[in-house]
Parts: sequence; structure tokens; C-alpha cells
Amino acid sequence: MLNCVILVGRLTRDPELRRTTSGLSVASFSLAVDDSRKNADGSKNTLFMNCSLFGQRADTLAKYARKGSLISVQGRLQQRKYTNKAGVQVTTIDTIVENFEFIDTKSNANGAQPEGDAAPRPAAAPQQPESDGGNLDAVDVVDDDLPF
Repeated sequence: MLNCVILVGRLTRDPELRRTTSGLSVASFSLAVDDSRKNADGSKNTLFMNCSLFGQRADTLAKYARKGSLISVQGRLQQRKYTNKAGVQVTTIDTIVENFEFIDTKSNANGAQPEGDAAPRPAAAPQQPESDGGNLDAVDVVDDDLPF
């Protein structure tokens, strides 16, 4: 059996950082994720996934991520059941995040530079198809270019 989830979405609010009684950091946040399928009227269906992140990674996320930040998370789903104040049985499914990556920020998506990032990042070189079938003898390498 496997319980693994990968999500890419934007934070719907700033991460909420708190500490357990033992001092462990816990960051709680919600991620807006577009469903790949469209509704009958052609509009996108957005899912709002509750997420929790623990330890040093929680501190990092809370320090650098803000509402609108685009991130990817990898983790597992956890189901919780409890009875609310009205006496109704409630079931929730949360994503327990084991790892995350910053993809972009909302301000970056609009073309703005994030604070502290003075120089633009160079674009990746385009990949060229291999016409020689992967034969490494056909590659020209200058000895001065080798790192060893």
C-alpha cells in the first residue's frame, strides 16, 4: 500500500507557525490547487488542501513563503476524525508535508523581482537532440573545460 501525494499550488494565506510543548516547529497552511479537469461550463475547479509541516522545514517555509507563493509539496495524506462543539462527527483529510520546493512567488509571476535578488537568473540553455545516437566519442571537449 502506498500513501504519497505531490501537489503544486499557491498559498492561500501566510503560513501559521507555532511550537509544540516540546519545542517542535509546526507550520500550517492551505494550498490552492487547480484540478486538471474542467467543469461542464469550462471553468477550473480549485481544491483547497490543508497542509502541515514540521521541524526546521516549517521554520524555513514560514520565513520565506507568503500568501500567493507558488510551491510544490510532497508528503502523505492523514485522516482525522473528531466531534465538534455541536456534537457532529467531522472527518478531515490533511496533507502532512515531508518536503517542499519554492517554485515562484506571486510577485514573480507578474514580472517583479523578489527582494534581495538583484540579478536576473540566466535562462536555461536549450536542449539539442542527439543525432549521433548517444556516442560520446563525437563530443568535442577542451581539456581546460574539465573540472578535474
